[in-house]
Amino acid sequence: MISFPPKSAAFCIAGILLFALRSSNCFAGDAPAGDDWTLSSQSNDVSIYSRIHPGTTTKEYKAVGSVDAAPRTLLAVLDDIETYPKFMPYISECRVLKRDKNSVVSYQRVSPPFCTDRDYSLRVRHETKSTKDGVVYICRWELANELGPAERPDILRLKTNEGSWTLEPADGNTTRATYCIYADCGSLPGWLANKANQIAIGKLFEAIRKQVKDAKYSDSAGK
Repeated sequence: MISFPPKSAAFCIAGILLFALRSSNCFAGDAPAGDDWTLSSQSNDVSIYSRIHPGTTTKEYKAVGSVDAAPRTLLAVLDDIETYPKFMPYISECRVLKRDKNSVVSYQRVSPPFCTDRDYSLRVRHETKSTKDGVVYICRWELANELGPAERPDILRLKTNEGSWTLEPADGNTTRATYCIYADCGSLPGWLANKANQIAIGKLFEAIRKQVKDAKYSDSAGK
């Protein structure tokens, strides 16, 4: 087993988590501590819950936090896949392979410091739900490596990478964002991956909170 110092592990996981759960009924409407979720940490208006994924020592995570933008604006940021290398930590390459009405397939490569590059192809599916408070946007993703480039010997291909975003309207034209993830990051002990995951999720929320302020997304709020 290869081990890494904690700082290096955090860098590795931070990049891998940017757009990556097992879709295990993880919605923002769930009771935070229900369904065997346990509060792991809370800071900067982000609450992170975890639970052990069956058959592994690695945890699934659910993070709930507010974003100072309308759900439609945040959705536009998440859908701006080609721009990920400019604002998502450690994403060095990201390109759309296929885009349909309600889904998109993309290839992503992560280049964290001190670690071998990781890559994967994902299919993201978009859903909407009408509620009394407005429209809720849901993005679910799963691996689609068979639709992307072939594996390269110098890059570690991820074999598990599934998750979801749920974007709910909140007071003051803001969003209650719920992020869920289960990912096998490769070559890291479970306990170290679990600790680094919490750091990475915080970085992810920081990145999107900054990106929604870009004026190019402002027209999305009313659509």
